[in-house]
Amino acid sequence: MKNYLGFFLDSLYRATGGETQQHDFLTRFYELFLESSPDVALHFRDVDMERQKQMLGRSLQEMTDFSTSRAANEHLRRTAFRHSRWDRDISPELYDLWLESLIATAREFDLEFNEEVELAWRVVLAPGIAYMQFKHDHR
Repeated sequence: MKNYLGFFLDSLYRATGGETQQHDFLTRFYELFLESSPDVALHFRDVDMERQKQMLGRSLQEMTDFSTSRAANEHLRRTAFRHSRWDRDISPELYDLWLESLIATAREFDLEFNEEVELAWRVVLAPGIAYMQFKHDHR
């Protein structure tokens, strides 16, 4: 029997399997995310989106690693600081929009997406999101 991590990784692979497909997935994610709130769009107005897509790909790996290890590596700690009130001040509420946009994108790209797969995305990403939200106000 597969666990949530297995469902998540299989879905992520189906959604982002090839280089072109990964680029399309990340492009669609940012379309949805930027449309989700004027606050989100404001944070990305002067951002190199191609670089941002590369960083998201790595961030998904970091969030997956954090979900299994429950230990923040240097990259995740730096990312959390960059998103904290002391740097870019990314509001903790925006992570809900981030997750919903990511799930909506996975639903479009993963032909086997269902409720169990959606729950897997939520369960696997929840610890990393909680970490990022907490670090907004705590060093």
